[in-house]
Amino acid sequence: MGAVFHYDLHVFDGKKYEQTGSSGNRINPVENYQIFNPESLDTDQWIKAAKDAGFKFAILTATHETGFALYPSDVNPYSVRALNWKNGQGDIVRDFVNSCRKYGLKPGIYLGIRWNSFFGVHDFKVNGKGEFQKKRQAYYNRMVEGMVTEICTRYGKLFEIWFDGGASHPDLGAPDVLPIVKKYQPDCLFYHNNQLAEARWGGSETGTVPYPCWATFPAPYSHVGDSDEQRIELLKHGDPDGKYWMPTMSDAPLRGYNGRHEWFWEPGDEPHIYPLDELMDMYYQSVGHNSTLIVGLTPDPRGLLPEADVQRLKEWGDEIKRRFGKPIANSVGEGKTVEVNLPETTAINLLVIQEDITQGERVREYTVEAQVDGNWIEVGHGQSIGHKRIQEIETVMATKIRLKVTKSMAAPSISNFSIYHVEQ
Repeated sequence: MGAVFHYDLHVFDGKKYEQTGSSGNRINPVENYQIFNPESLDTDQWIKAAKDAGFKFAILTATHETGFALYPSDVNPYSVRALNWKNGQGDIVRDFVNSCRKYGLKPGIYLGIRWNSFFGVHDFKVNGKGEFQKKRQAYYNRMVEGMVTEICTRYGKLFEIWFDGGASHPDLGAPDVLPIVKKYQPDCLFYHNNQLAEARWGGSETGTVPYPCWATFPAPYSHVGDSDEQRIELLKHGDPDGKYWMPTMSDAPLRGYNGRHEWFWEPGDEPHIYPLDELMDMYYQSVGHNSTLIVGLTPDPRGLLPEADVQRLKEWGDEIKRRFGKPIANSVGEGKTVEVNLPETTAINLLVIQEDITQGERVREYTVEAQVDGNWIEVGHGQSIGHKRIQEIETVMATKIRLKVTKSMAAPSISNFSIYHVEQ
């Protein structure tokens, strides 16, 4: 689980996003960028809230659709360096990365280069015609490459660099970003362009993926297929026979409940924070389906995560600990059967199964059996396990439970088979 923090100029305009049009920030430059003035900025508060939810990493939108950069760039004049705020000396990326390291979360950076309303960039292309457009495009590409270099060299080791909407391909006239990332951040996840994706989007922004979901993929780039429908299905499910390791990410904004879907803070959106039970369902259908869950969080104009969001994140983390913090019993095992003896006849209704993914995803099909009144009965079955499969079953009173792998590509390596009884 991780967070992506969205912050940009329009957080400060006091308007609902739809008042500017559904893509207004892509085409309408913010006239007065001096409205950006987070007087109480506290990235420690952001990251502590993420840690309380149990998140392991956090990503910040260093640039988004306006093109405004949250760090003092030497190559992009449209950045915090131009602000009255902190006399142009602020660096939110620096603060963010430092806070991540303080609280033990892995820091990542999101760079939006596909849209830039300030420079007139739409779908990677600078507006205009002829020689004028060519020279502006070359300038924009050099600027983006310079920004990627700055991000990769100024802030230490990064967990992920995320290019929203992809980063296209230099052969298509877009900035050439992959070599820069690989040179300066060889261990970070690259997400993504037409050359490489080291993770993949799960096909929706609901925070869920369908089951089964495999971490392997047939191509090194994630958006492949002969039709939009085929591409989406492949993104959702992966390919058990794919030779590229490209696990899914399931993303959703915390303020996405009951008809809203807001990645940035807007006034009056507190009723659209997901309720706790909805968040737990999301957790089961993402983390529990072998996917990484990424939740959008929204600092407000003060520079703080709103208290209602902070509280919900804490409740969520506490509920995950309540349900999964202490199994009734657990085991590990190599081979096709892993059996667990329960301390006594026990009610069980939830299973967590994990493979040792350093060995790849080996399991293709499995069943779970419980010993009830001396007889073995099937209580569950499935296909993909991968990093984690959370499986709810009908409550049974059992003395033993076993996992039987019925189909695999090599000897199964089960790193965790845990048994629970959870009161909802």
